[in-house]
Amino acid sequence: MKRKTFIRLGGTLMATPFLSPVISLAGQAPLQNWAGNLTYSTANVQYPATVAEVQQLIKKHGKLKALGTRHCFNRIADSKDDLLSTKELNKVVSIDKKAMTVTVEGGIKYGELAPYLHKEGYALHNLASLPHISVAGSITTATHGSGVKNGNLASAVTALEVVVADGSIVHFSKAADPEKFNAVVVGLGAIGVITKVTLAIEPTYMMRQRVFLKLPMAQVKQHFEAIVSAGYSVSLFTDWQNDYVNEVWIKSRMTEKDHDGPEFYGAQAATKNLHPIYDHPAESCTDQLGVPGPWYERLPHFKMGFTPSSGKELQSEYFVPIKHAVAAIEAIAKLGRQVGPHLFITEIRTIAADSLWMSPCHNQTSVTIHFTWKPETEAVTKLLPVIEKALAPFNARPHWGKVFTLDPKVLASRYEKIADFKKVVAEYDPHGKFRNAFLEHNIYGG
Repeated sequence: MKRKTFIRLGGTLMATPFLSPVISLAGQAPLQNWAGNLTYSTANVQYPATVAEVQQLIKKHGKLKALGTRHCFNRIADSKDDLLSTKELNKVVSIDKKAMTVTVEGGIKYGELAPYLHKEGYALHNLASLPHISVAGSITTATHGSGVKNGNLASAVTALEVVVADGSIVHFSKAADPEKFNAVVVGLGAIGVITKVTLAIEPTYMMRQRVFLKLPMAQVKQHFEAIVSAGYSVSLFTDWQNDYVNEVWIKSRMTEKDHDGPEFYGAQAATKNLHPIYDHPAESCTDQLGVPGPWYERLPHFKMGFTPSSGKELQSEYFVPIKHAVAAIEAIAKLGRQVGPHLFITEIRTIAADSLWMSPCHNQTSVTIHFTWKPETEAVTKLLPVIEKALAPFNARPHWGKVFTLDPKVLASRYEKIADFKKVVAEYDPHGKFRNAFLEHNIYGG
C-alpha cells in the first residue's frame, strides 16, 4: 500500500467551537472538510487498508479519531492527536441473498455501493441528498434521507464490526443483542472504528421525480401531512422570503401515483430541471420531469460526479416531532428577515422513527428543518441560538454532524438514553481513547 506522509500542523486557532479559519503551512494545503469551513486540528492521518492495520493503529495510539469522507461541518471527527481515515476500507464484502443483506467495509461511499447493488438486482430503502458520503460516517451521525415511512440510513443496519479501544474486534447484531445494538449504531465515533457494516437490502426499483414551484405556505400549514406523504420521498425548499415554498421535490416509485399534472396544491409544475437553490445550474442534480431512473439516481438530489449543493457553505439541521411540524415551520418563518440574508436555502423533510438511542429520530417520526448557509461564520454563529430558542418548545434535536450551539445540558435532556449510552461507551473505551473535544463538550459536558 502506498503510504502518505503528512506534517503536523500544530495548534489551530478556532473561530468558534465548530468552525476554524483556513490556515496554511509552507505552501501545503491544510486538511479540511469538503465545504472548507473547518480545518482539522492535525494533519497526522493514517490510511489503513485492512482491519488488521486498523487494529495495529488503535493499539499504537493513545488518542485517535476515525475520519470518513469529511462531510461533517463541526468537529465530531476532529482530533488534535491522530486521525484514522477509512478511505481505503471501501469494498463490498458479500451479499446474502437469503437474509437480504449486504456487508460492506465502513469507508465505502453510497455512490459506489448503490450502482453495484442495482446491477445485482438489489436496492437500499433510502439515500441521503448526496451520494458522496461513506456508509460508516453516515450511520454513526444518523444522517438520514427523507420519507414519512423511511427510517434514516442507520435504520438499515443489521450488524456492525467495530475495532474498539484495546484493538479487539467486536461484532454487534440486531438479532443477537438488540439493546447493545441500538446503543452503538449511532455511536458518534465514541465506541470505536467501524470496519464492516451489514445493511438490509430489497429488490431494486425504479423511480421518477417531479418539481413544483411556489407552493403557497397556507397550503403547507393546512395540508402538511398530505403534502409530505405525496411521494416516497418529499422535500420542500424555501428561503423564507415569501408566503410560499420555493420548490417541492416529489420522488416516487414507479409503482406509486405520478404527480404529472400542471399543479400540486397550488404549486406549478416545473418545465425544466432545477437546483434546490433556484438560481444555481441544475447539471449537478438528479433528473426530474418524471424521467424514470433507478432508485440511486433519483433518491439523492445530487449526482455522484459533481460537487453537491453550493460547495462552499455551512449547514445546520434540527429535528422536531412531526406533530409539531407546522408550528415549527411557523416559528422559523417569523425569523425570515433575520435568516434570509445569510441563507442559500432551507430544506424541510421527514424521517420515520427508529429505535437507535442517539438518533435524533429515536422513538419519534420527525420533520427536519435544514439550513444551507452562505459561508458567513460570524453571522451564522449569532443566528443559531436565535433559531434554537425558536425551536425550543418542540425539543428540537440537532443533526450530530452539522453546526449547532445547544447547551450540553439541554442536549442531554432531549436524549432519554444518553446515560445508558455513556455506560456502553465506557465498556468499550474505558480510558477515552476515542474521545475528543466535541464529545467532551456535547456528551460529557451535560
